[in-house]
Amino acid sequence: MWWRVTIITLAYLLLGAHFLRYGQELICLAYASAPLVLFIKRVELTRLLQIVLAISAVLVWGVSSYDYVQMRIAMDAPWYRLSIIMSSVTVFTLLASLCCSGVIAKRTKISH
Repeated sequence: MWWRVTIITLAYLLLGAHFLRYGQELICLAYASAPLVLFIKRVELTRLLQIVLAISAVLVWGVSSYDYVQMRIAMDAPWYRLSIIMSSVTVFTLLASLCCSGVIAKRTKISH
């Protein structure tokens, strides 16, 4: 289970770093501290973390990917590698969301 928590934490730290890059410290702090909720062994809170990761994969990484690729295309710069990197980040975040399901399953199994 430790590897699931590590993946979830890395995904949230990556999201926090994205917002810190643009000077949005409060959002960065919220994302960076969100994995601390995993210490509270409540299924509802872990489900909330899962939902936030899934939504962030689409609304943060999806929108950012589109914007960055469009910017590269407009500047007539290479954009293939950027699209692969951003797609990988999006898939990693979705994988972290799936890891939350494993944590939830473990906690449900333990509580019964």
